[in-house]
Amino acid sequence: MIHIDPKILDRINAWLTPSFDEDTQATIKDSIANNPKDIQESFYKDLEFGTGGMRGIMGVGTNRINKYTLGKSTQGLSNYLHKQFPNETPKAVIAYDCRHNSKTLAKVVADVFSANGIEVFLFEDLRATPELSFAVKHLNCHCGIVLTASHNPPEYNGYKVYWQDGGQLVPPHDGAVISLINDLDYANIKFEANNDLITYIGKDVDDVFIDASVKNGSVGATQNAKDDLTIVFTSLHGTSITAVPETLKRAGYKNVHIVAEQEKPDGGFPTVKSPNPEEPAALKMALELADKVNADIVIGTDPDCDRLGVAVRNNDGELQLLNGNQTMLMMTDFLLKQWKAEGKIKGKEFIASTIVSTPMLTKLAESYGVESKIVLTGFKWIAKLIKDFPELDFIGGGEESFGYMVGDFVRDKDAVTSTLLACEIAAISKANGSSFFNELIKLYTEHGFYKEKLVSLTKKGIEGAEEIKQMMTDARNNTLKVINGSKVVKFEDYDLSISKNMISGEEITIDVPKSNVLIYYTEDGSQVALRPSGTEPKIKFYVSVNTKLAAIEKFKSTEAALDTKAEDILKSMNLI
Repeated sequence: MIHIDPKILDRINAWLTPSFDEDTQATIKDSIANNPKDIQESFYKDLEFGTGGMRGIMGVGTNRINKYTLGKSTQGLSNYLHKQFPNETPKAVIAYDCRHNSKTLAKVVADVFSANGIEVFLFEDLRATPELSFAVKHLNCHCGIVLTASHNPPEYNGYKVYWQDGGQLVPPHDGAVISLINDLDYANIKFEANNDLITYIGKDVDDVFIDASVKNGSVGATQNAKDDLTIVFTSLHGTSITAVPETLKRAGYKNVHIVAEQEKPDGGFPTVKSPNPEEPAALKMALELADKVNADIVIGTDPDCDRLGVAVRNNDGELQLLNGNQTMLMMTDFLLKQWKAEGKIKGKEFIASTIVSTPMLTKLAESYGVESKIVLTGFKWIAKLIKDFPELDFIGGGEESFGYMVGDFVRDKDAVTSTLLACEIAAISKANGSSFFNELIKLYTEHGFYKEKLVSLTKKGIEGAEEIKQMMTDARNNTLKVINGSKVVKFEDYDLSISKNMISGEEITIDVPKSNVLIYYTEDGSQVALRPSGTEPKIKFYVSVNTKLAAIEKFKSTEAALDTKAEDILKSMNLI
């Protein structure tokens, strides 16, 4: 018999009061009797806002996604909106993805907002996350909410908050909202809707968003080039089916083959183990279809359509999956080419990426005379740059985890516009007698061949969270001096805000918000970063290695050498 911790039992008993409905109380009582380990997991802590908002397993409890945890967050946000905008009627827009319970939970959020006198625009059906970001500004809202758990397993859902600029909540608003939420009792939640304040929206916003995506994602492919490109697309049972096919159609692409078995939105994601375009297995069906129709490019998006996986034909004619860094480099390069050709680069432009993404992006930016700004992981920080530097023009930005943002009309990663941009690159390259893949190799010959590898270790539950915490503590307290035979020359601790020169011992302050990230820089130019995920029970290790690429013909042998070096680094750290 598992003994339930008395402190956790107090939290459980608080949910066995009249503030909670009978079904919730019955489920809790059944779990106490029959599944005490699960009920402890459900109540041992409160769900927290991470890099992508609040995300967790659905079910009863303070550590679960349910009407009460979302209701409490919405109540706290409602209180903050009234505090921030005392002389206005605050407005909020709400979207949701294909996940189980998303539609129901979205209505709960709308009800709480409306019960607090907040005007609500609620999408009539599931929509892509970038459209929500767009809609916040388009509808002049004070905030936006999207119900999604991105690529997490089917039992998850989540809640992301956006502010007036269309970007996710950042300081000082995030801390202030969290403080108000934490001060609330569940009995304070107003669930009784004022339906007069809820307006359903749909095609009217879709049309404006899709037209904006076509405008921002087009980089000059001719109609002949578009006609000569064959595309395979899969929505992986997610929301992108509502926007991507129509965007490609309006942009002039006719040869688009959609994976029929994955076309219908389904929160169970029946044809994949994980609906994550970072995982090669997720694109298996799309790759098989691509071989049948001899496609030039394959694109798959995650359930809420903010990230995309891309496969293109390599120089042997075989379909090859690109990693997020490679896709980001190509997209940024083509945007920079377009801006340069149009005479728009005047020394007041910037691109952006994150501390765990490829260092090659900065080299690329320098070659165009454009500033590269590097921020913490998460697109909310990239969006914040646009607000913080209004005197500069944002061209585009991305991160290694398969997300990209084109321009500033959407203030979050956007797989709709990025899918179009990827197809434009493929079409232009093919029309010029080259290919997407060959143009990538050319970048390596010009700026250096950078190759990245990611290892994620999953550690679930209470014990897993403690194990991840201990791994970071051990790494922080026992700084490596040598990695794979190369001396560590710099060590950065973003939680302590310290960058230490390991040769001279000099320490300087890192001027970014604190984050639980450690980065090693070695004498041979390699980088290793350690970071617990903000949205999943994982700890991630990012390795970046580089060398010169003398000629396109030496690509394969050079890549093999870099892959070996990255694996040797991971082996030296006992990670593989």
